[in-house]
Amino acid sequence: MKKIQFISMLFLAVAIGFSSCGTKQEEQTHSIADDEGKPKVRLQEVTKRDVPQTADFTATVQPEIKNNITSQSPGRIRKLMVEVGDNVKKGQKLAQMDDANLANTRTQINNMRTTYNRVAELYEVGGASQQELDNAKLQLDIAEINMKNLEENTSLISPIDGIVTARNYDEGDMYNGQVPVFTVMQISPLKLIINVSESYYAKVKKGMTVDVKFDVFGDEVFEGTVNLIYPTIDEMTRTFTTEITLPNKDLRVRPGMFGRVTINFGVENRVVVPDQAIVKQPGSGERFVYVYKNGKVSYDRVELGRRFGNEYELISGVESGSQVVVAGQTRLANGAEVEIIK
Repeated sequence: MKKIQFISMLFLAVAIGFSSCGTKQEEQTHSIADDEGKPKVRLQEVTKRDVPQTADFTATVQPEIKNNITSQSPGRIRKLMVEVGDNVKKGQKLAQMDDANLANTRTQINNMRTTYNRVAELYEVGGASQQELDNAKLQLDIAEINMKNLEENTSLISPIDGIVTARNYDEGDMYNGQVPVFTVMQISPLKLIINVSESYYAKVKKGMTVDVKFDVFGDEVFEGTVNLIYPTIDEMTRTFTTEITLPNKDLRVRPGMFGRVTINFGVENRVVVPDQAIVKQPGSGERFVYVYKNGKVSYDRVELGRRFGNEYELISGVESGSQVVVAGQTRLANGAEVEIIK
C-alpha cells in the first residue's frame, strides 16, 4: 500500500514539474514577442509621371555594299594598281590580268570581220547565200561577246565608290579563283543590323531616327535612320531584324565596330517607385512591393519597366498615390501589421 502511494506521489511531482516548465516557456515566449513588437517600416508615396519609352539594342556594323573583285577565269596577275585602305571610284582600274587570251581573241575577231565583209560583198552580187551571210555574222557576234567578257576579266574594275578592305594576291601570282583579288566596300553610308523584340514590332517604323553610340567614341552620339524592317519574326529568338542607315560622311565609323542603338518610342504616364521598394521573390523572376494601407501591408506583384537611376517604372501592380515600404521589408509578410517610422 505504501509502495502504491509512493508511486502516485512520484507521478504527481513529475506532472507539477512539467507544468511549471511549460508556464516558464510560455512566459519567456510572450516576453520575447512583447520585446519585438510590430515590424517597423519606412514608407514613401509613389505617383505617376511621364516616362521616356526607350529601348537599347546591340548593333553589328556592316558596309552598305561589299564587292569581291574577281576574274571569271584563272590567270596570272600582271599588275595591282591599288592597296588596302585606298579610296577608289566607280570604274577605276584595280588590277591587270594576263592578256594573252585577249590578244588572241582580238586577232580572231579581225579575221572574222574580214571574212564577214567578204561574204557580204559576195552576197550583194549573188555569190553567197543568205545562210552563209547569217553564219558569218553569228560567228562574229559570238567572238565579240567573248572578247568583251575577256576585257572585263583582264582589266578588273571597281563597280562602286568605296575603300579597298582586302588584297589577297601579289603581282605575279597565279589567280586560282578561290578567293577574290580585292574586296571593296562602300562605307558611306553604313548599315547597322539589330534584332528587336517582337513586342516592338508595331512601334518600329521606317524613317524613324535613332541614336547610335560606339565604344571607341565614348559618349558621342551619332544619328541613324530605320531603313528596312524584316517582315518575319524569328521563332527561336522572338525577334525581328531591323536595318539602320548611318550617313558616315566623315568615314570615322568602320565595318565590324560594336555599336549600341537607342530607339525612342515616346513617353508613357506610369507609376515610378524607388528601387528600395522592389522585393525579389526567391526562386523566381517575379518582383513584389509591400503596399501600406490601414495599418497593414499587402504583398503585391508588380511588372517592371525601365530602370533609370535609382527608380523603376512600373507597368502594373501599384496605383498612383499608394504608400510603399522602402525600408524594413525583412520581417514583413502579407497582411502584417506594421509601425511606421520616419
